[in-house]
Amino acid sequence: MEPMKRATTLARRAIGTTSPNPAVGAVVVSHGEILGEGWTQPPGASHAERVALEIAGPKAHGGILYTTLEPCCIQGRTPPCTESIIRSGISRVQISTIDPNPLVNGRGILELRAAGIQVDIGQNEFQNKELLAPYFKWVATNLPFVTAKYAMSLDGKIATDRGESRWITGTMSRKFVHKLRKETDAIIIGIGTATQDNPRLTARDAQGKPRIHQPLKVIIDSTGNLSPQSLLFQEPGNTLIATAAISNDRKSLLNNSGAEVLVIPDEKNWVNLGRLMGELGKRGIINVLVEGGGNLLASMIQQQLIDKMLAFIAPIIIGGKNSPTPVEGHSVTKLIQATKIENTRTRKLGEDLLIIGYPSKEVS
Repeated sequence: MEPMKRATTLARRAIGTTSPNPAVGAVVVSHGEILGEGWTQPPGASHAERVALEIAGPKAHGGILYTTLEPCCIQGRTPPCTESIIRSGISRVQISTIDPNPLVNGRGILELRAAGIQVDIGQNEFQNKELLAPYFKWVATNLPFVTAKYAMSLDGKIATDRGESRWITGTMSRKFVHKLRKETDAIIIGIGTATQDNPRLTARDAQGKPRIHQPLKVIIDSTGNLSPQSLLFQEPGNTLIATAAISNDRKSLLNNSGAEVLVIPDEKNWVNLGRLMGELGKRGIINVLVEGGGNLLASMIQQQLIDKMLAFIAPIIIGGKNSPTPVEGHSVTKLIQATKIENTRTRKLGEDLLIIGYPSKEVS
């Protein structure tokens, strides 16, 4: 595997454990041999470049460092990576993409070049920009990158008219979803989904065991009606209840169950979803997965809060005018008003089909 592609693969291992730091991969090569490789460790621990250089040791002198993002040049909880690179004696650095953080944004490259190190930019840039999209958005707006996912039948139903929804999609799709959960900082669902499905909202490994890292579980519950007996309270990880109005008794009950309650009403006395995204961003949450239900997805699409869509389609027909669909709410009156999904691509997962796309932010 080419060194930069290997660095991209390593970066994926870090997704979901580094926020608000970016997930980066790095590889040290000399005379065609990989001497060290690494990926970003959790906040406060080493960045990818430092990990790779420490593994390579003195052999890094005169070698090439491949990294998916411009090395940092600022003192944070860890020393600047540029210092480690210069001190190692690396002769050349291949950088996939520039860090848009105003505190870096080209300064790391200038420091390396000033030290006599050759710097090349742009290899595998598209793949790494996509991987780093949550970090890029958070740096620019202090808001998380929001991915919405749903599973439906070939005729667009997410359950039968009696509410049965397990399992519409197959094993490979469900494994893919657990990988998504592993890579996210927070999962959001509405109170309808929480009540109907009683989900655990945990990221699990191949053996079905909860992983060490668990995303924050966020429940949109305008009136604070979530049951303290919900399965999600029995699982590892933290829970946030976003509500518009709640009595002190209900708030205490949910607090005692282990949940944090956040009251953020909008003008209609529903949960203010925009303010919620802002609050998550302030907490260093840069990657959010929305898992439904239909009314929540409709509201988030209408408010243009979704950055990426994942639609899992199973080759089954459910039928029935009363069977729910993935996006409820109010219909547009004209097709020109429909939200357009751009840059779509497909992926086969067993018998299922996954469609990936990005909602247009243009106003019709």
